[in-house]
Amino acid sequence: MKKLFLTSIAFTLFFTSCRSLTSTTYIKGNDAFILGNNKHGEFSVKLRNASDSNLELWKAPVNGGQHSPVTVKPNETVKVNVEKNTALKIENKANEQATVELVVKGDTGLSMNYKN
Repeated sequence: MKKLFLTSIAFTLFFTSCRSLTSTTYIKGNDAFILGNNKHGEFSVKLRNASDSNLELWKAPVNGGQHSPVTVKPNETVKVNVEKNTALKIENKANEQATVELVVKGDTGLSMNYKN
């Protein structure tokens, strides 16, 4: 019984670790990083703004548009839940490079690209 319990815990930890992604991402001045601009399931992002200027977050459905803006101040951490087939746009309107620390959970089969 104890062996089954430990195997179950090990499997759960393995499965959970496979469904998360940790990244430090750099965004040039007046540019944006787009996470999940493809067909995918739900995911959540814990984002820390490690920059000296504000960042703007937008939810952007893959079929067009954007909504739910969030301003993230320097050294602030936010958690955003993102719906199925919706991208998270992280916009740096400053002239200097921005640094963001990301922890993504849920569907991690997400496209990642920049858009200036």
